[in-house]
Amino acid sequence: MKTRILLIALAAVALLSSCCGQGQECCQQGNEQANGTIETIMARRSIRKYKSTPVSRDTLNVILECGINAPNGQNRQSWEVRVVDNPATMEQIKEIMAQANPDMNPAGVKGCFRDAPVMLFIARDPSYQFSAYDVGLLSENVMLSAWSLGVGSICLGMPIRFIAGNEACAPVLDMLAFSEGYELCLCIGLGYADEAPEAKPRDMGKVKFLD
Repeated sequence: MKTRILLIALAAVALLSSCCGQGQECCQQGNEQANGTIETIMARRSIRKYKSTPVSRDTLNVILECGINAPNGQNRQSWEVRVVDNPATMEQIKEIMAQANPDMNPAGVKGCFRDAPVMLFIARDPSYQFSAYDVGLLSENVMLSAWSLGVGSICLGMPIRFIAGNEACAPVLDMLAFSEGYELCLCIGLGYADEAPEAKPRDMGKVKFLD
């Protein structure tokens, strides 16, 4: 981790040094041309097909550390994350969910995780009114840092519909073992992409500058 940060810092110093003596315009153009953060944001896609290749825990720890370093209200860190990267454990969770939702197609219930090899279950502290925003900020950090490391992701709400408020899914919540009072609110799938989806259009018309 320290080696990676050092390399990034050295690259930034080299970029700035190359602009010395050439004025602010040169530095500004160089930063725009080699801004890895912007490139990651613009390149990230939601991935719904994954390779079976596991994601190492070293890589996951980097991603999770980026996640928990997201801004959050009053530094309450009003979220908790449970990581499931064991296929047998994930299959057990899927089986419980399928049995707990007998009116649904079992394949459809199990498929809500998109077969991502890693699943993050994220809970929030509802006693803090802005905890849902904190979860959103953490999640964006997770997905962007994952993409920068070559790991795809998808943000999932459907599993929450099958689990939350369903007493038959209590064993899943027992397995996740969140702190008392916390409620499951989001899942993020992680894994190496087995597809390359095109970007969907965004409407800049929804953005207005007030003069």
